[in-house]
Order: sequence, then C-alpha cells, then structure tokens
Amino acid sequence: MTIRIGTRASKLALTQTQQTADQLAAVGGFPVELVHVKTEGDVRTTSLSQMGGTGVFVAALREALLDNTCDVAVHSLKDLPTGAAPGLTIAATPPRVDVRDVLCAKDGLTLDTLPPGARVGTGSPRRAAQLLAARPDIEVVDIRGNVDTRLGRVPGLPGNTVTEVVQGKSCDLDAVVLAAAGLERMGRLDTVTQFFETDIMLPAPGQGALAIECRSDDAPRQAGSTTGSQGPLAQALAALNDDDTRLAITAERAVLARLEAGCAAPVGAYAYRKGSMLHLEAVVCSVDGKHTVRQKKASDGLTEVGATLLGIEVAEQLLAAGAAEITDLAAS
Repeated sequence: MTIRIGTRASKLALTQTQQTADQLAAVGGFPVELVHVKTEGDVRTTSLSQMGGTGVFVAALREALLDNTCDVAVHSLKDLPTGAAPGLTIAATPPRVDVRDVLCAKDGLTLDTLPPGARVGTGSPRRAAQLLAARPDIEVVDIRGNVDTRLGRVPGLPGNTVTEVVQGKSCDLDAVVLAAAGLERMGRLDTVTQFFETDIMLPAPGQGALAIECRSDDAPRQAGSTTGSQGPLAQALAALNDDDTRLAITAERAVLARLEAGCAAPVGAYAYRKGSMLHLEAVVCSVDGKHTVRQKKASDGLTEVGATLLGIEVAEQLLAAGAAEITDLAAS
C-alpha cells in the first residue's frame, strides 16, 4: 500500500513534506508519494490579514484528506486553525526545530543598526507589531511570496538569484523577517543577520513545528479507546510524535483559542518544557506596536489537558491586563 501525502507546492512545503515522507517510509516500511494540492493562500495575492489568515493554507489539504485524495497531510502548525476539523486528527507533531524569527538584512545589519526609516518586509501583523515596538522609526512593508521571493527583496543576501519577484519588485527593501525554521529546512540560514530572542519577538503559536494530519479512523488508537487504528500507518505516525512538542503547541494554541484570535492576529506565544514544568509566555500587541501586553506562567500539568488549562490561564491574564482593548480580539 502506497501512502499518499498531501502538500502545498511551494519549495518550503515540498521540502518539509518530503522530509516527513522519508521518515514515515523509513519507520513504516511502506512506499509513499506526494500529492500536490493548491490552497487559497497559494492562489490569492492579497495580504494574509485581508484573507483572514487562519486556514487559508490548510482548507484544501483537509478537503483532500476527507475526499480520499490523500492519506496524510503535512502542515506548518502555525497555519492551522485552533478549532477541531470533524473527521480529522492531528496524528503526530514531530520534534520542533528553532522557534525564533530572524532578520535577513543587507550589509549584515541588525535591528539595532538598521538606519532610521529602513524598510523591513513581513506579511505578519505579529512580526510587524513587535518590530515597531522595538524600532518605531522603521517602515514595515507588507509582503507576500515564497521564501526565495522574499529574500530577493533584499540586495546582497547570499544565494539570491532574484529569479522570482512580486509585481516586478526586487532589491527594494533593507531587510525581511522570516522564520528560522523555514530557512533551516531550506538550507538558507546563511542569509540571517540576527536571530530574535523571545524577549524581543515572541513567535507565532506552533512556529517551528509541523502537524501531520490524517482521517480520524487512520490515526493511532489511544489507550482505552475503541476508535483509531493500529495499522502500519498509525504505528508510523505514533513513532514520529514528540510529546514535549505536543504539550508546547497545545498550550500556545489554547492561548489563541481563548482569545479567539486567528493566525494573522498580532499575538505571539512560546511554550517549552523544562524538567517537570511547562513554561508559557504570550504577548498581544496593537498593530502599530505602541501598546503590548505580555504575560507568563508555568505549570506542572504535563498532559494535554494541563497544557490547555495553562494556555487558557495565560490568555485570561492577558485579557485582564487589557489585551482586548489594544487589538481586535473577539474575546472579552
């Protein structure tokens, strides 16, 4: 039996999906093939915030799973809506890689050394707000496009060929902000001039992690459950799952869910396990970066329920500190 793995067709998506497919094949001992699926986020050229952000890169992949076009879908976890998808299960979250955002700037510049008025590109309201909070004197430019296209907007970066441009634009920015994880997977970390530590820029919930999703009937069967599967695919998926990553992203996504904020909202969150404790820090920003609310908390509840409760508690702290007043959140 060949396992069909759904993926977006961008270079980054294909790279991380192929890596996941190779791992599944090695563990499960079955052949795999990639199925390319075009999503709304790939077709539309408007900004992510105008499209609503949440789900634009995953809806078509989920439809492909439900109509049996593919057996497994690989997502960047930060793109997944927090609500459950009926009939589907996140069957595995492999070990997370670097969660940080990075600056890729001309002339080796960092955020501190960028000149006043420097043009910095990002398509993320979360990144834009935290950039402006740190450097209100720079200009943030909304950009779209794949990793190579975005890097091509900055002159002199290693490996730039500028073969792909957006509306004829290239080499028109002083810097762009991207995720370290994507650059690492594509072998482009040589373009990074600064890694942003989390005290400067908290990442998107789930950043640096992948979600391997399948039909619920094919997901690994949990202890004491009568649903799910114990077949080769389910066993391979279970082998790829990393419990600490699962706990961390569960807490981070619980913050988003309680705030009723989508992946395009100016909200950052980062959780990690250290010893017997799960630590979580989250931030809500105004879109102009002039106001931020940041809270953190730790819990010894090292279960998915415990991680969820931690996320809700931090979200409640953010709301109590005025988060809903500084940005557009549905929660109150």
